[in-house]
Amino acid sequence: MKHIQLMLGSALLFGLTACQTPKVATEQQQKQSPYQSLQVDGKIYAAFYQQRAAEYQALSQQAYNIAKERLDEAIAKKGNKPLAIVTDIDETFLDNSYYAVEMAKQGKTWTQDSWANWTSKGIATPLVGSLDFFKYAASKGIQIFYITNRYEVERPGTLANLVKYDYPVQSPQNLILRSKESSKEARRQNISKEYDIVLLLGDSLTDFSSLFDNHKSEKERAQAVETLKSEFGKRFIVLPNVGYGDWESAVFDYKYDLTQEQKDSILYDAAKETPVTK
Repeated sequence: MKHIQLMLGSALLFGLTACQTPKVATEQQQKQSPYQSLQVDGKIYAAFYQQRAAEYQALSQQAYNIAKERLDEAIAKKGNKPLAIVTDIDETFLDNSYYAVEMAKQGKTWTQDSWANWTSKGIATPLVGSLDFFKYAASKGIQIFYITNRYEVERPGTLANLVKYDYPVQSPQNLILRSKESSKEARRQNISKEYDIVLLLGDSLTDFSSLFDNHKSEKERAQAVETLKSEFGKRFIVLPNVGYGDWESAVFDYKYDLTQEQKDSILYDAAKETPVTK
């Protein structure tokens, strides 16, 4: 009987220890790494907001309402040059959040090959208010130039996507893709030789001015916003993009070879739980 009691006691002690071991291991793991896949999981959360939040729809509609008002003002003051609008594509009027979710659910983030495969499908969806605005602009005789950093090999899928939703493409030359450099300044300057660019639309600050080119730091980007503050809401119309962009690259100091773990660590340390006095 005594042996049986000892055996039962040992079994119970073993059972309790076994139950506690994973908990201890989990707590130790959390102390070592209090976050798990911040960048990958963050893409899903950002996409969830973009796809489901009525507030996001409202922000998009607000941007295009303002754009229409500014366009009407520009038409009323038209000079000798014909008028033009320059717009980015991705997350400016086409929603690609589905691509981000597809990658994140595989534990991955953007790659050029997977992105090119996505754009070849031509299935990104219109942002609220965008199609009405661009159709209105075209009806007023405004030339719309789509300047994008999609590569030339992505032209067929990009054009198919625009045609799918009936975005006005007034000529093949109005869809201007990237050749070599990512800066859009030269492409904007080329358009301005013949047209008065009255509006620029984008989700990244490099869509608006060369002041944001050449891998500017976070501080330099903020300073450039201050320099150009009178343009926002007037000639510059910014669409929100919490999923990706130069703001993200600036946090990583444009080091594109960082591992996922390194990026997660930088993000975790960069986000502050208390305000920082400037």
